[in-house]
Amino acid sequence: MASYVHDKPKLQARLRRIEGQVRGLQKMIDEEKYCVDVLTQVSSVMAALQKVGMIIREDHIQGCVRGAIRDGTDGDRAVTELIDVVERFVKASPVGR
Repeated sequence: MASYVHDKPKLQARLRRIEGQVRGLQKMIDEEKYCVDVLTQVSSVMAALQKVGMIIREDHIQGCVRGAIRDGTDGDRAVTELIDVVERFVKASPVGR
């Protein structure tokens, strides 16, 4: 079971909102809106996706990683995997570039 199950409704709501923002961006491009306005909306979408990632990452640490360490099953693998996913997340963020 995914560790974010208890946040699933909140995540789905956020993703629906992001989907709407992306549709809004498509419309802005279709209507040739001002560049700065489009970039502002792009930034908002990116921030919203980052927040979704933060929620899932926190749930993963609190659930999957903590459980693997506590149970002694795959603690080392879970920590290595966590480091890898954090590195990927940082590289994907505007701050990580």
